[in-house]
Amino acid sequence: MNYGMILYILGWILNFEAAFLTLPCLVAVLYQEQDGFSFLGVAVLCLVIGLIFSHKKPANTSLYAREGFVIVSAGWIVMSAFGALPFVLNGDIPSYVDALFETISGFTTTGASILADVEALSKASLFWRSFTHWIGGMGVFVFILAILPLVGGFNMNLMKAESPGPSVGKLVPRVRNTAMILYGIYFIITVVEFVLLVAAGMTAFDAITHTFGTVGTGGFGTHSDSLAGFSPAIQNIVTVFMILSGVNFGAYFLIIHKKPRQVLKMEEVRMYLGIILASALLIAFNVRDMFGSWGETLRHAFFQVGSIITTTGFATVDFDLWPQFSKTILIILMFVGACAGSTGGGIKVSRITILLKTIKKELRMISHPRSVKKIAMDGHRIEHEVVRSTNVFIAVYFLVFFTSVLLLGMDELDFTTNFTAVAATLNNIGPGLELVGPTQNFSIFSAPAKFVLMFDMLAGRLELFPMLLLFAPSSWKKY
Repeated sequence: MNYGMILYILGWILNFEAAFLTLPCLVAVLYQEQDGFSFLGVAVLCLVIGLIFSHKKPANTSLYAREGFVIVSAGWIVMSAFGALPFVLNGDIPSYVDALFETISGFTTTGASILADVEALSKASLFWRSFTHWIGGMGVFVFILAILPLVGGFNMNLMKAESPGPSVGKLVPRVRNTAMILYGIYFIITVVEFVLLVAAGMTAFDAITHTFGTVGTGGFGTHSDSLAGFSPAIQNIVTVFMILSGVNFGAYFLIIHKKPRQVLKMEEVRMYLGIILASALLIAFNVRDMFGSWGETLRHAFFQVGSIITTTGFATVDFDLWPQFSKTILIILMFVGACAGSTGGGIKVSRITILLKTIKKELRMISHPRSVKKIAMDGHRIEHEVVRSTNVFIAVYFLVFFTSVLLLGMDELDFTTNFTAVAATLNNIGPGLELVGPTQNFSIFSAPAKFVLMFDMLAGRLELFPMLLLFAPSSWKKY
């Protein structure tokens, strides 16, 4: 284990977090709030510690997969631990455990909240709360790699550890250029949505905070009723950008390079859009008597389907009041998630596709034992290693899931609440059902239960294994 490089990169994380924390300071100045001092104080603290760790690059810059996974998981924990401090210092969230829950929920783009009255927060806190979504959406390490060539030829291990999906590749030969392209696309989508929301009647502050929550697929907003109080036009814009943010960003790279036909050949994208269309139409038919017109019904159906499958977590209605059939579809979508290489969470459509192809192959082999059938995706053969890693991921996923549900049972809350609370946090969605429904919050859980859910949020965002490796003694051995 290269401890020198671990501390060096953690130092750079704190340096960047110090820079990020200056933005809510500017918001506080703009709205003449005293809360800016709490963000400024934490920014100075992050900068001092960050400079101590990063002032000198270690002689040994080797960074292999083990270090990459440990650095990423430790980095997200450190970033959240410091990012929670302003909420405590300014009194918006007096309990550090609650502030840490809110901050981890922000950085992991989960959107689960312990707040009952969001409007009571200062503008600076509301901005920071939503801005954490934007930082965590694409990933802070991807951002750092786009700015600084930190670790030479070893930086792909950082991107693999942080990027969501069963496989991570380079869009262009250099990893740094790949990171820059990804953030460039991310920034363009952010700007376009912000402009459209302002044009549709949102204030600039509401537009930027909700854009952060949409593009980062997080779900934090500025109102306790989420997006229910905004116009249909605004809701439709958010629906479109939630769905766009759930698409593999590699598809946008192909579109930019004038290769749209290759996008149409991407099975994962076709499957993702097909699931959204089918789910929304089924739900719309099921809830048709709850709304005044088919237009309104389709708007809410597509919004909630887009919100859940992309793991954004915004809401326009209390879907906990919908019929069981519709709620069941939404729960299934919680597990499916968005595309690999997007800002969304969940198991990912690509893994579901590979799993279905594997099942189909096994059924054919039972019927025709001597047949030789290879699994392919987008016209390319899927290697056995990818199939194996997908099966292992899903097995570990459900092991973590049911262990978390079991641990939450100690709080003596109802099963639906516990089950959907874990589904909402492990899949980085936000709202669940019953006591954690879209009009409720997570403050009902005890401190130990909140730590379980915080682990689930981090594990879900980092694809399980980086967090699990922290508990493996072999991960900390020196070379």
